[in-house]
Amino acid sequence: MTQSNGRKSIFITGAASGMGRETALLFAGQGWFVGAFDVDRVGLERLENEIGSDNGMFEYLDVSDRGAFIDAVDAFSVATEGKLDVLFNNAGVGVNGLFDELPWDSVMKVVNINLIGVMIGIHAATSLLKATPGSLCLTTSSSSAIFGSAGIAVYSATKHAVRGLTEALSVELKRYGVRAADLLPGLIDTPLLPDTLRAIAPPEGMWRLTPASQVAKAVWDAYHGDKLHYYVPEDLKEFDVQAATDPEGVREERAVMFGFASP
Repeated sequence: MTQSNGRKSIFITGAASGMGRETALLFAGQGWFVGAFDVDRVGLERLENEIGSDNGMFEYLDVSDRGAFIDAVDAFSVATEGKLDVLFNNAGVGVNGLFDELPWDSVMKVVNINLIGVMIGIHAATSLLKATPGSLCLTTSSSSAIFGSAGIAVYSATKHAVRGLTEALSVELKRYGVRAADLLPGLIDTPLLPDTLRAIAPPEGMWRLTPASQVAKAVWDAYHGDKLHYYVPEDLKEFDVQAATDPEGVREERAVMFGFASP
């Protein structure tokens, strides 16, 4: 088995494409040992070829399978001598459509991957984080955790839950000296972004289309910083303030935007 040889290490779910892939490339480029996990075997193989098999482990993982996740953490622990500097729970899926029109199986797939998978990962890896000074438990939330997004209500609900979990753990994990934080990306140029949103993204402003490499940079900043929420782009924080101070106003704006109310 490939060994980390004392290097700092990061465990990334959803590592084969998009934000996870860019994060793996960035951290590997900085000399870190990368644990890359995904259900996309082809993407993992491509990533391994770029990073090099001596610089990480590249394994299939369905994050909703608790037994498999525990096995992955155990294997990673052997490679890193029981240490983990960053747990990056990034794997996620979305389903487009109005909530009452979605098949129930589609609803539960999103919940099981985006929320249950995150909880499984944190629960399984906390012992490694505790054993590593300065470690970080980081999770990908979403700008849809600022205010619920119509058309992706289930995705939005899971990201609200992830944000709440992160906030609670940012307090609980302090007793071990472990930090917890999340990312709140906006419209990121990845395969997960629906074409409808990609088409209406403005050229500038908080809802502009942002490259996945900017999310990777936020992961790097999160390890070296101490904030709780990392907005990508940073000016999304303005929307968080707006949603907190005038949720009814945001509700009406969104209703008009989706054609569910008159201007």
